[in-house]
Amino acid sequence: MKFSVLFLFFSFSVFAQVEYPKDYFRSPLDIPMQLSGNFGELRPNHFHAGFDLKTQQREGLNVYAVADGYVSRIKISTFGNGKAIYINHPNGYTSVYGHLKTANGDIEKYIKNTHYKEKSFEIEMFFKPDEMTVKKGQIIGFSGNTGSSEGPHLHFEFRDSKTEFVINPMLFGYDKFIKDTKKPTVSGVYVYPLNAKTTVNRAKRPLMLNLSLQKDGTYLSEKVVSNGAIGFGVSTYDTDDVSFNNNGVYKVQSFFNGKPNFGYDFNTYSFDEMRYINALVDYSRYKKLQQRVQKLYMKTPYNLSIIKADSNNGVLQVSPNVTSLYRIEVSDFFGNKRTISIPIQYDLLTTIIGSEPVQSNYFIKANKDSNFALGNMSVFFPAGTFYDDFDFTFAVKNDTLVLHDDTVPAHSNFTITIEDLKSTEAQKAKMFIGRIDGKKINYNSTYRKGNTFSTKSRILGNYALVSDNIAPRITIATPVEGKWISSQKTIQVSISDDLSGIKSYNGYLNGKWILMEYDNKTRKLTHFFEDGIVADGANELKVVVTDNVGNSTTFETRFFRNQKK
Repeated sequence: MKFSVLFLFFSFSVFAQVEYPKDYFRSPLDIPMQLSGNFGELRPNHFHAGFDLKTQQREGLNVYAVADGYVSRIKISTFGNGKAIYINHPNGYTSVYGHLKTANGDIEKYIKNTHYKEKSFEIEMFFKPDEMTVKKGQIIGFSGNTGSSEGPHLHFEFRDSKTEFVINPMLFGYDKFIKDTKKPTVSGVYVYPLNAKTTVNRAKRPLMLNLSLQKDGTYLSEKVVSNGAIGFGVSTYDTDDVSFNNNGVYKVQSFFNGKPNFGYDFNTYSFDEMRYINALVDYSRYKKLQQRVQKLYMKTPYNLSIIKADSNNGVLQVSPNVTSLYRIEVSDFFGNKRTISIPIQYDLLTTIIGSEPVQSNYFIKANKDSNFALGNMSVFFPAGTFYDDFDFTFAVKNDTLVLHDDTVPAHSNFTITIEDLKSTEAQKAKMFIGRIDGKKINYNSTYRKGNTFSTKSRILGNYALVSDNIAPRITIATPVEGKWISSQKTIQVSISDDLSGIKSYNGYLNGKWILMEYDNKTRKLTHFFEDGIVADGANELKVVVTDNVGNSTTFETRFFRNQKK
């Protein structure tokens, strides 16, 4: 334990010594900088890796290389960053530009050629330093709304080119583009009893504390009266003077009787650490109420490098005859700070609010392998799957495997196995293990060997064998059969699948494969006639869509086009 604490402090001292270039990079856009998301912001299953820059709710704005360098990677995906360009710079950093509408010039030509070479919309390319150089201020692409974007914007981030650690763009001088005179907002402070014997303010369950604003701008909490191990959590966000968004805070630090006891700041971290967000926040509360409370303690230590903690990992032991003061400081990158003081007193008071009822039949120790089986269904949890020990519900009801519920986060994959001795071979070929969420069935990639189906997942919940015998649907909003469409620049179809989901899609024009770009938000495939495949006169379009268990649908239509128009 002492080693891990020393390591965390050492890691921070190393990061603090890095001198990042402040005036080396320019803005990737030529409009005033406004953030719809900042570095370290809390997102589902991950911390945000960069800035989300507003693009005035438009697509097609020029996106510029922020410094000289070379395009080191291009990734085109239907999810994540969508169309993304990575540029390596001579000073050892990589800039990333995501959710692009298109690339520009020779970069776009190379991407288009690769689509047709690989006959795939989703592609990934890597380049050597001398293959695709760019200059500072060169237009490399145009802003868009591709991938998992929820509206037009530019995702922009920095990485260490060697380690792939993401780095807060503010450290490179981007704070000069944003004005921020506002203190972070604290929307709630919570106290947690951390064992069965502990009470806090006569309760054996987490409580939200009442706060009162003081004349000096700080907050004073109601007194916490307890008799054992407790921890605290804070719900907070930050705003600046120009962006009008509730973004994440830069730094949280707690003090116990004046000594630092738990804290973190968002300077840099690795992608391997992203999922530890589910350990940092009160995950159960988030799943139930969609509120992210950042816990200022670790019951069981986890390897998130941004955390620096004392020898008790932020856990407080409330002792008799001692009155203590706990303080939380929440800061943004510009030094605006919000302070909350919490007086703590020991007392043995009668419990009024009992602990939350536990309806479970097993217990999981996080640091040990766990294997559960009932009938033809089983699950295996390797050691380290979960962050903490917990009471676990395991059952089989009506051919459905019940694995607790998703209020407990899993850090890594566990394995579900279901044996089927009833179905025919033809029926098994169309089956998969699905996660049942109310009326919704979520597909899990499933491996079958004989009668045994298995899948890996990181989400607790209900699972069952599901049959999918329905082929995907392909529709066209405006039929073109037998029509002249010389004025159209694109042709578009909608595709969907209700159960196992779409695995592949391919379009053909007059027998030749064509690029059809897929937008997962609208579920539309689009072909741009500028690709030069469309013929003068009659054209035969065929689209083939296959789902994850092999059901396939083919759509065909015939249209006419005059290329001279």
